[in-house]
Amino acid sequence: MSKVKKAHFCQKCGAQFAKWQGQCSSCKEWNTLVEEIIEQPKKKGWKPSDSSELKSAHPILIKDIQTQNESRLSLKETELDRVLGGGLVLGSVTLLGGEPGIGKSTLLLQISLISDAKVLYVSGEESQRQIKLRADRIESKNNQCFVLSETNTQKIFMQIESLVPDIIIIDSIQTLQTQYIDSSPGSISQIKECTSELIQFAKKTHTPIILVGHITKDGNIAGPKVLEHMVDTVLQFEGDRNHIYRILRSQKNRFGSTAEIGIYEMRASGLRGVNNPSELLLSNYQTPLSGHAVSATMEGIRPLLLEVQALVSSAVYGTPQRSSTGFNAKRLNMLLAVLEKRAGFQLGAKDVFLNITGGISSEDPAMDLAVVAAILSSHHDIALDSKICFAAEIGLSGELRTVPKLDQRIREAEKLGFERIYTSTFNQEGLPKTAIKVIMLSKIDDVVQHLFG
Repeated sequence: MSKVKKAHFCQKCGAQFAKWQGQCSSCKEWNTLVEEIIEQPKKKGWKPSDSSELKSAHPILIKDIQTQNESRLSLKETELDRVLGGGLVLGSVTLLGGEPGIGKSTLLLQISLISDAKVLYVSGEESQRQIKLRADRIESKNNQCFVLSETNTQKIFMQIESLVPDIIIIDSIQTLQTQYIDSSPGSISQIKECTSELIQFAKKTHTPIILVGHITKDGNIAGPKVLEHMVDTVLQFEGDRNHIYRILRSQKNRFGSTAEIGIYEMRASGLRGVNNPSELLLSNYQTPLSGHAVSATMEGIRPLLLEVQALVSSAVYGTPQRSSTGFNAKRLNMLLAVLEKRAGFQLGAKDVFLNITGGISSEDPAMDLAVVAAILSSHHDIALDSKICFAAEIGLSGELRTVPKLDQRIREAEKLGFERIYTSTFNQEGLPKTAIKVIMLSKIDDVVQHLFG
């Protein structure tokens, strides 16, 4: 019988301690240390190592290292392939995180059914019958999609060796457990050991693996932070469950850019990729409405036109309300202070409500000018022209600041039929020659004068 070792792990950051203490000295969080029993017998991972692998590696001059393009496996899903940089790299390990019910399992099952490759879908949360019921809603069928309900990694590797799949999907990593660690599934040590075994298998066999990761109430992937360092790619699936649109972002990608995003529309038959999201996110109302403005934003390297809705009304109760959906509430308060100090608008006794249509959230500073325009439109109860859009950041002095990639924003606005775009006067370099009229202003006072006289 091997020696049993006890250790305390921080459930927040994954740091290991020999004994319990009230505060984690690594992340400074209180009462996050949990004792786990670790049994460490002599083990050889997922497969016995060859004698050739025991030889020590030798350093090589960097000029002598041979490079070649990484082989990629297309998933037949345009949005996901774009975010990954062209498809799955052979031998890579991808971690997909997202809130419960956002559509992670649906997306991966859909990939399994439309791909031409042999896929092994391993689920530790659902039975094979439950997965089949979800698969019946998806129209595409793949005769090479195999489903396995198992949580023990050694048994999973036995099935993998007999099946030899092209892609392996694990849903989810928090449900797996290995017999080499004597602790419950989802614990820090189990997650690290199971992930290490899967990474070792992927690198040796050049089989791409996709892992599903649960997230905490703070929005971070559950488990140790080292989990995100171990894998090659970290994807985040975002969206409001009350809306139909979902955004897939890349937070880490060793084989591609992290600036790409994918947008999906949730339907009864599964997730559908949205090729032109700007067209769907803009309202097609017939009568001009006050409090509406369109912003030319950038989500990664993808231009996106978002509609901002604002409502300004007299405060009925003592303290004015400030509510924001899809936009940073602290930045909204800053813009209201700039309007009051630099433009002379008395909004201190007004309720201000702000909403980004479609359930989309954006952190692009270029939305500042559209937010201000929507607030002023609602305050004056004057509708803005539906053929104008905005792209500028607003500083604390009321100046309009430059925004990056203005040429891409202008082309996207022109493609959707907009006739004018308001931006900063300092954005004069590299502007494309287009039919849309670019109006350049320097201060918030000039914007008020142009829009409302």
